[in-house]
Amino acid sequence: MASEITRVLAVGAHPDDVEIMWSGTLFALRQLGHEIHVASLTLGDCGSVELSAEEIRCIRHREAIKACAVLDATYHDAGFDDLCIFNDDNSNRRVTALLREVDPSVVITHSPNDYLSDHEITSLLVRNACFYASIPNYETKLSTAPCTLNIPYLYYAQPIEGKDIFGNEVTPQFYIDISGVMNEKLEMLACHESQRSWLQAHHGIDEYLESTRRYNSSLGQRASIVSGQLIFYAEGFRQHRGHAYPDDNIITTFLGESVITEPAY
Repeated sequence: MASEITRVLAVGAHPDDVEIMWSGTLFALRQLGHEIHVASLTLGDCGSVELSAEEIRCIRHREAIKACAVLDATYHDAGFDDLCIFNDDNSNRRVTALLREVDPSVVITHSPNDYLSDHEITSLLVRNACFYASIPNYETKLSTAPCTLNIPYLYYAQPIEGKDIFGNEVTPQFYIDISGVMNEKLEMLACHESQRSWLQAHHGIDEYLESTRRYNSSLGQRASIVSGQLIFYAEGFRQHRGHAYPDDNIITTFLGESVITEPAY
């Protein structure tokens, strides 16, 4: 299994979400030859205090394509509007169409509980689509791709800052050592230049790259404690193991010793 080439789909709500929270793992998988696809449900058209929605949408689309080129990944825009991601019939069919078009074996998306509804509903829509995509009678009318044959492996990245909406720490089930690809992760994130000014104006954050580095360092420290090894940078994940979803951890099969599992799991 470890030698098989797998198609991996990473779905974020906005351009740069994937880069911030789990692109290091994508680089590790890409280095093994796996095919990587990155999708954002929106182009972040509300992510500016200076530009119109259409202007920032075009800029962020270019940035997303540039970022995916660093990863040698294929980019997909699902066509939602920023802050308008809802769990309704049309949205479920749109995301299911995306799953059928890519037909991934592994899917990674947002945590079910995060600071922003766009992230949380993206997580739910992706979870639903992983199940719905293999049901022949569930029509999307948005794609001619056939239904998938299997429910893919589904993983949730850490929420922003590793906290739920009540400020409680969210403990990953496992960590992935990304120390060897941290520079590539930051290079990919740096492609989203428009977001530095947005985060500075709206969030009061002026350390786009450094805050990401610090967070991955904190996860590396936790992974070091768990493993007894020195790990500089890590990313954390939980696996969806509900009924009918695969419950063996295929990422462990692929990445081997780079995966550190929390004792409780």
